[in-house]
Amino acid sequence: MLSYIARRIMYMAIMVVLVSFVSFLIIELPPGDFLTQKLQQLQARGDRSAAQRIDEYRARYKLDQPLMVRYWNWISNFAKGDFGESFQFERPVKEIIGQRITMSVILALASILIIWCLAIPIGVYSATHQYSLGDQVITTLAFIGLGMPGFLLALLILFFAMMVLKVEVGGLFSREFVDAPWSWPRVVDLLKHLWIPALISAVTGTAGLIRLMRGNLLETLGQPFVEAARARGLKNSSVTWKHAVRVAINPLVVILTADYLPGVVAGDALVGTVLNLPTVGPLFVQALQVQDMFLAGTILVFIVLMTMIGTLVGDLTLAALDPRIRLD
Repeated sequence: MLSYIARRIMYMAIMVVLVSFVSFLIIELPPGDFLTQKLQQLQARGDRSAAQRIDEYRARYKLDQPLMVRYWNWISNFAKGDFGESFQFERPVKEIIGQRITMSVILALASILIIWCLAIPIGVYSATHQYSLGDQVITTLAFIGLGMPGFLLALLILFFAMMVLKVEVGGLFSREFVDAPWSWPRVVDLLKHLWIPALISAVTGTAGLIRLMRGNLLETLGQPFVEAARARGLKNSSVTWKHAVRVAINPLVVILTADYLPGVVAGDALVGTVLNLPTVGPLFVQALQVQDMFLAGTILVFIVLMTMIGTLVGDLTLAALDPRIRLD
């Protein structure tokens, strides 16, 4: 087990280096850089010293050095916990991400809670009532949920709230609580706004998990150990929940860690942009648009890192739950 974990950590380190370099290179591919856009903005304002200021910025951010030199400076400092400075905000990347990561974690946990509280019982009902009217309705709604993009659902909810309900939907706080310090009224205001983006983010995940739970449980219910449990005279609900569901739910553990853990960092960037959420996802999109390479590269590396950590945790958890799986 320890040798397996050591190998996985070694592979993770190699993958982080490769992904960081490729992402750094891709962000550099478009013509120009952030300072090119900055120069155009300063010149549009009539700033006569724009060129001189841009030269100072270029020297400050070491953009006058070759690509490999800039990458090595960034990745070597990244390993020490220094993620560089954001061009756009002129502040350390660590500080900017730190301000938004809390909201990203809260939103991701709320979405995961909704997904699992809805998907597991609905999937079990759909499997135990196969081909019934309820199963067909659930299957139809699940397919609609899988095909419905989150940003489109967010736009529909925004339109309905503004045109029909005459209320503002967007962000995670009311205007008076946006910059307020944490207090009990601010927490209550957060909960009032949190359920809408959490529900939107959970739609696709819930639909997919329902289909997966239904398929796994249908396969498990036909296993010999389930028939043996029924032959011993156990109640049908006991056989389903205490025996079949415990086995069928194992693959879902991997999905919980590998698929949803990266969402703790980035979440749904498009939904966050539409709803104007103070999370990391919209910040990532904005950084890519303006070629803020240190900010965008850092977020991307953390997304990949969380994906690999989630996959490792999922494999270890699955091996602990299922004695048939051995990690050598």
